[in-house]
Amino acid sequence: MTSTPQAENSLPLDMIIFGGVGDLAMRKLLPALYMAHLHGNLPPATRIISTGRQEFDRGAYLAFVEEHSRAFIAAANFTNEAWQSFLQLLEFVRIDVQQDGMAALAKASRPGAERVFYLATAPSLFTTICDKLAEAGLVDRNARVVLEKPLGRDLASAVEINEAVGKHFAESQIYRIDHYLGKETVQNLMVLRFGNSILEPLWRAPNITSVQITVAEEVGVGSRAGFYDSTGAMRDMVQNHLLQLLCIVAMEPPASLAPDAVRDEKLKVLRSLRRMNLATIARDTVRGQYVRGVRGNQEVPGYLEERNVPADSSTETFVALRAYVDTWRWSKVPFYLRTGKSMQRRSSKIVIEFANPPFPLFPENPAGVANRLVIELQPEEAIKLQLMAKQPGSGMQMQQVALNLDLQSAFPQRRAEAYERLLIDVVRGRLTHFMRRDELEAAWEWAEPIINGWEQLGEKPSSYAAGTWGPPESFALLARDGFSWVE
Repeated sequence: MTSTPQAENSLPLDMIIFGGVGDLAMRKLLPALYMAHLHGNLPPATRIISTGRQEFDRGAYLAFVEEHSRAFIAAANFTNEAWQSFLQLLEFVRIDVQQDGMAALAKASRPGAERVFYLATAPSLFTTICDKLAEAGLVDRNARVVLEKPLGRDLASAVEINEAVGKHFAESQIYRIDHYLGKETVQNLMVLRFGNSILEPLWRAPNITSVQITVAEEVGVGSRAGFYDSTGAMRDMVQNHLLQLLCIVAMEPPASLAPDAVRDEKLKVLRSLRRMNLATIARDTVRGQYVRGVRGNQEVPGYLEERNVPADSSTETFVALRAYVDTWRWSKVPFYLRTGKSMQRRSSKIVIEFANPPFPLFPENPAGVANRLVIELQPEEAIKLQLMAKQPGSGMQMQQVALNLDLQSAFPQRRAEAYERLLIDVVRGRLTHFMRRDELEAAWEWAEPIINGWEQLGEKPSSYAAGTWGPPESFALLARDGFSWVE
């Protein structure tokens, strides 16, 4: 194993994963914990206890992990010695949270340990789990709980979950996880904004004319169709991931990097988002649903052809919308948000479009955007500043060139993946990159009227072919303001 200092924790750690044999645990959580273990970022006396309804003994569970989780660890990071050492941390406790108490878990958990309860289950089980943990005496001042999204499907259910969890855990013990906030480039956005004097004076209207935030997924709903059809892109992506990215772009400088100082500023942004009525919902939002199309040379099915999707489903797999943050800094600057399934390629980026110079000194050049800051989140992480430069030769013909900060090249040392980084934050008690209760509820207060408005309008989602960039209405949304999506 890599020889690095151990985590800053003096207490033994019991990491307890509810839903411990599920897809999230296998694909993300256990690989992330393996990497944290490999690099010495877990306390020395750590145990990882997975729970589930399966009739596993420890040997059967380890065999299941070998089969379903090991493949999600990059070959460059895998050694048999480290893997075998990691497997020694794992245990399995059979619990049906809807039927059983927590006696078996209480017996397995060590007195005096720091307990992290990771609820990788349906949100409908959060209340039951927390109630039974408290009844079993497993919640104390050293306990922490991690809540996976989606936290509710509307404001009322989000408040209900927050109230139920808050009966047993203080707000400082609750970690509402959004893995986008664990991405290196997203965290770097704070430094980019507030650590560079060249950018901060320009980070406002009228210097910035528009902001685009895109989270495009190449895959369709696949095995998540049963869950997804009751959720849709607005609840699954916009209400959390995209609004969190918007908050970091739009927030004012916090007084410090203390968790509540940062989250106070994000809350102000959410409360400054202009509310939509039926007229603005019809004008400024686009819902889409993918139909059969072609990606590369392969035909891909439409949403209604996916397994477990009702034939008459009107669930949106794509959302584009125009939002406004009503503050002095962002007055009249449109924020364009876009997310979708089964799109042309996987791409997440933030595009800051700056105003053109006030006088066209080079009229022979075609009109276009002089400067853009493009922050790429995935599949590669990079920051590019697009500038105009003179083409070689006679005349003053201009061409756009990019100053490219390739984070992979600039920082060749290993960079933790989002879940690894956030799990380490949980273990070390760092709340900055997790949502506070009032943030979550403010996000729902803005998003829920849009969802309800769509229901009142009764319009079906626009169709777009799988493997494209979404329905044509999303391009028209920007075109009428004189902008276009940056692909």
